[in-house]
Amino acid sequence: MIRTSFLFLAFAWMSLLLSGCSSDPSGSDQSSTLSGPEQLSTWAVIQHDIFASNCVSCHSEGTSFARQSSLVLTSEVAYSQLINASPHNPAAAASGLVRVSDQGLAGLEKSYLWEKINVYDQEHFYADHANFGEIMPLGNQPLTNGELEFIRRWIIAGAPEEGVVADVALLQDKERYELPPFTPLAQTAGAIQLHVGPYVVAPHFERETYYYIPLDNGQDLYVNRFEISMQKGSHHFIMNWFPDYTPADVLPQPEIIRDLRDEEGNYQDADGFDIFDFRIMQYQTPIVIAQSSRLDFSLPPGVAVHLPAGTGLDLNSHYANTSDQAIDAEVYANLHLLELSQVEHVAEIFALSNFDIELPAGKVTTLVKEFIFKEDRQIIQLVSHTHERMTEFTAEITGGSQDGELIYISYDWEHPAPLRFDPPLSVTAGQGMRIRATYDNQTDRDLLFGFTRAEEMMILYGYYYTD
Repeated sequence: MIRTSFLFLAFAWMSLLLSGCSSDPSGSDQSSTLSGPEQLSTWAVIQHDIFASNCVSCHSEGTSFARQSSLVLTSEVAYSQLINASPHNPAAAASGLVRVSDQGLAGLEKSYLWEKINVYDQEHFYADHANFGEIMPLGNQPLTNGELEFIRRWIIAGAPEEGVVADVALLQDKERYELPPFTPLAQTAGAIQLHVGPYVVAPHFERETYYYIPLDNGQDLYVNRFEISMQKGSHHFIMNWFPDYTPADVLPQPEIIRDLRDEEGNYQDADGFDIFDFRIMQYQTPIVIAQSSRLDFSLPPGVAVHLPAGTGLDLNSHYANTSDQAIDAEVYANLHLLELSQVEHVAEIFALSNFDIELPAGKVTTLVKEFIFKEDRQIIQLVSHTHERMTEFTAEITGGSQDGELIYISYDWEHPAPLRFDPPLSVTAGQGMRIRATYDNQTDRDLLFGFTRAEEMMILYGYYYTD
């Protein structure tokens, strides 16, 4: 999941985990394990082909980096130093992380190693975990896409010391993450571009707006790819459309910034009238949600979101400015189109929402709700949406042979990473999903369902199609 700030923090020496040095003073064999009569275990490949060239020279016995992090990554001790070991970094340890969890999918986001190397999620890392130190390898290029994916699959498989749980062919992907600055998206052939802003968000203020844009499309459109770029500070951006049964008097006035609240945070004016027409929310249907400053999401080949002729899109931007200076809110979105002849499946979007939220003051509360599907679904992507008291959000299959199977987990309330399924996750009619969220309400008042971060939400969004 990239997050709300692209700035690298000052060097935090006490919390180093990995570094970008290139030699191996341990004397371990650095020859590639990608070829030979027998493939080594996945862990051995990580040790010899990733750690040896990126980490070991600094994380060796006696080095200052090893002393500062209490982490040695030479081959004889690395595994025991990582698996379920508490990180030396106090903030990471206090957050309940271990260096590498052996709990599979549920342990990925509990693994400090993954937090430290997952450069694609660095906005979240620096904005939300200021005391976790630096993304690693320090002062060097990030790990390659192949190296990251190889380690990710190893952790999801339970981080075993023996056995092959990831294909070494992944390491052939040598591409690396490059930090994208905020830039207006280029207009491209075969795409519709939308633009909101810029408009001002006051210091220490949370501003949520809507902006309705008629597409003036005389014929149906099919969108296969969503490309979004936002100024930093965004909590979320949701693109909504209105079904054809929406009353005409509910449709918003076009191309006008509509605020959910006034400059003091009030929902009603001095006369007691709502500032925002909440009837609109009864008809809005989300077609894409972005919770990071850059999103480039493509549906599978032949799958597209259908926008009927005469569609208008209501664009919901939510910015939270915690700084002492005003910031600009601005969003660009490109909708890349498919010809009807190329469309094999129309993508639908579901929102599994729990509106029965009651969180007692000063307590930790877990809420659970189940949903059953009436038809077979091929699920493409899942992503959760909550506010800041959420500490864990999970989804599991209900019914059938997969009953109780964990399929989604997130510990990040602000910018949860979308989980994409390739191939799609098949859920049959009569099966469903059980969503569970745990909240730590440290305030002195009970919290209920609400649209602002002062209250809470519990939603699982998903893309799917039916056969």
